[in-house]
Amino acid sequence: MGQEMNNILVIGSTGQIGSELTPALRENYGAESVVGTYWSTEPTGDLTNGPMEKLDVTDRESIAEVIEKHDIDSVFNLAAILSAKGEENPQMAFKINVVGFFHLLELGLEYELNRIVNPSSIGVFGPEVPSQQAPNETVLRPTSMYGVTKVTDELLGNYYYHRFGLDVRGLRLPGIVSSKTLPGGGTTDYAVEVFYEAIREGHYTFFVREDTALPLMYMPDCVKALIDLAEAELDNLEHHCDFNVSSMSFSAGELAHKIEEHIPGFTYAFEPDERQKIADSWPDSMDDTPAREEWGWEPDYGLDAMVEDMIEKLEVKLGQDAT
Repeated sequence: MGQEMNNILVIGSTGQIGSELTPALRENYGAESVVGTYWSTEPTGDLTNGPMEKLDVTDRESIAEVIEKHDIDSVFNLAAILSAKGEENPQMAFKINVVGFFHLLELGLEYELNRIVNPSSIGVFGPEVPSQQAPNETVLRPTSMYGVTKVTDELLGNYYYHRFGLDVRGLRLPGIVSSKTLPGGGTTDYAVEVFYEAIREGHYTFFVREDTALPLMYMPDCVKALIDLAEAELDNLEHHCDFNVSSMSFSAGELAHKIEEHIPGFTYAFEPDERQKIADSWPDSMDDTPAREEWGWEPDYGLDAMVEDMIEKLEVKLGQDAT
């Protein structure tokens, strides 16, 4: 049986996932019990409805200060440099994605934290992995610095669990589609950008080929997966930091056609850039049997429901009617 989460720290609250996970956790655990942190992006809107701290994840002392100040017992670490941005600055990606997480693991031992949740992603996979239904246990030889850092984190987290008994958990997220916050430099950003451009401009140029298929997930399912894994009984978990979680998989062309059904006259083109290489190194779909068996993972959204909901929410957000 794992220990309870009482005072929760969310590192990277103003990012794509953090900006929706933080309010969801506050709803479940109480606003004052969930401390958000930010670095370059100031908190706005509902993120300000609870404690927020400015935090540099590469500064061990500042993490320790926040843990002490708020009597933190559980941490969600969402601070990360994503795949495309990581190729622009591999040194920074390593520092934030690996050194920051290592500080957190050491502090987890020092402060006897009950739980650390550190998401991984499909970035851990390399070209050797089967493109259909990539297994949970497979060779991990990624070709991006982002992928290298995420494999390192999975291994570190599992090591700290088996060696020191620190309850570290993580899941391999697909690309995330969200209506709330713009994506932050990942290879699957096209799956969000296309909605904005379809509504605003009526046209979008994809930076991947039409047949590029990747595993993707709608944000409500991403938030659900993170919370469900964090709340799962430790005794039920055979895996810890490396759960595949799958939701849907579709090609860039299929997404374009689906949006066109809702926004007549929407036009699109495909001009692959350097991100195509990263996309080609990842599988089209994942087998997530361990997540389903060990903690009951099940997504709520498929492609149709996601496209409908995204367009509805963005039309309101952008103040335009696309139909």
